[in-house]
Amino acid sequence: MFPFYSFLQVALQFVRGFFAPVVQAAKWMYRSAAVITSGCMVIAIVVFTAAGFGAGGKSALTVFAEGRFQESGQALEESEAEETDLITEAKIQAEFTAFKQESRIIGQSLIEDTIRRQQKSEEAKAELAVKQQEIQEEKEAQAQELEEEIKKEEARKEAEEERKDVRQVSCSPSDYQVLLKIVQAEAGICDAKGRILVANVIMNRVGSKEFPNSITEVVYEKGQFSPVMDGRINSVQVTDLTVECVNRALSGEDYSQGALYFMNRSRSQAGAVSFFDKKLTYLFSHDGHEFFK
Repeated sequence: MFPFYSFLQVALQFVRGFFAPVVQAAKWMYRSAAVITSGCMVIAIVVFTAAGFGAGGKSALTVFAEGRFQESGQALEESEAEETDLITEAKIQAEFTAFKQESRIIGQSLIEDTIRRQQKSEEAKAELAVKQQEIQEEKEAQAQELEEEIKKEEARKEAEEERKDVRQVSCSPSDYQVLLKIVQAEAGICDAKGRILVANVIMNRVGSKEFPNSITEVVYEKGQFSPVMDGRINSVQVTDLTVECVNRALSGEDYSQGALYFMNRSRSQAGAVSFFDKKLTYLFSHDGHEFFK
């Protein structure tokens, strides 16, 4: 089958050849011929388009429409693909930006947490060092205190031994009787410890360089004991409890803490009380008596 434009050329030449001898034809005949020719052309076009185009089974309009549709579909698909790519890229970019921001926040948080942990660790180390220093100082103080206590105990034992030696050496029978009487006169109304304390003071004076070297001389030293000054030492009756307490004192039982003086504040003269308070060191009180050094 000829192409469409070849068919039109053949039809046109046919019409011209057919009407060429009729030179004298009227104008209405010419118009009729033109109409007939146009109608034939239309019919030919209709037949041509209905029969198919190029034996392809499709009309030219169908081919044209399909081509445009395919081109439009392809363009649409390409546009959609491009739009999808743009959207995907935008999403990836947004997610990446969010990831970077989140990573930055997490990193900053980790850094701050690490700094806080380091600070706490340093504070704990400093606190531990302070506690260790305090413990060490406390141990040293305790060790020094213990050493001082040991020295004091050793000194006390040495002084006690010296007093025992003095008692054992200087206590003659006459001194023993004088000691019994002065203890009875000064502490006859006191308990056993009160009587031992008075005997302790007498023995401490014997061992001190500030007083005489015998019990009798200590007891009868001028102005020292009121029972001597008023004569009561000669009239007292020594009880068994006093004998027991004096013997215990001579055997080394001592509660005096080295006291060299004692007084009964309610029975002493004002001058004696003032001397005790101003010149001596107070140690303790027991059963009405105050003891000084």
